[in-house]
Amino acid sequence: MDSPKAIESKQRRSNSCLCLALVGLLLSVLFLLLILSFTAFKPKDPIFSINWVSVEGVSVSIDNPMKPSLNLTLLMDVSVQNPNKVRFKYGDSSAWLYYRGQVVGEVPIAAGDISAGGTVEMIMPLTLMADQLLSNPNLYSDLISGTISFSTYTKLDGKVYILDLFKHHLVAYASCIVVVNVHNATVIDSECRYTNEL
Repeated sequence: MDSPKAIESKQRRSNSCLCLALVGLLLSVLFLLLILSFTAFKPKDPIFSINWVSVEGVSVSIDNPMKPSLNLTLLMDVSVQNPNKVRFKYGDSSAWLYYRGQVVGEVPIAAGDISAGGTVEMIMPLTLMADQLLSNPNLYSDLISGTISFSTYTKLDGKVYILDLFKHHLVAYASCIVVVNVHNATVIDSECRYTNEL
């Protein structure tokens, strides 16, 4: 028959083995979750696509070469797809309108989220800020030519949470060059790319 000390020693060894087994199991689970977060759940940036661009509310005046004026609103229909297997949450964001490298319009995009594998559609009205536009010396010659080239830049900044353990920062970008005929208020050419470079 084992002595009390021998029994106590066996129990300690048994407890130590149990603790080591539990720690090993926990580490294995964490390792598996880590592998899943970078394989099956590997985070991917959301995908922008510009469905269409149109012009509305155009008003042009070139009577005074010293003070030409142009008022218009570009409407952009944008789709953003979340390719991830988890929800993408984005914060307050913006879309900007540029004329010859200068910001001449901005529209805020309210914070939101896109479900796993889902797509959201946004219609964004980019209205010209006349004071910024009028300060550009090229405006008069562009109005005389009848066509003006604008560029747009849209950015969504957000996060995905993999298995509620790993947080990944993701960003979606879209930029377009839009050529507008100011006489008949139409978009005569547009080209978009989905990159973080203007």
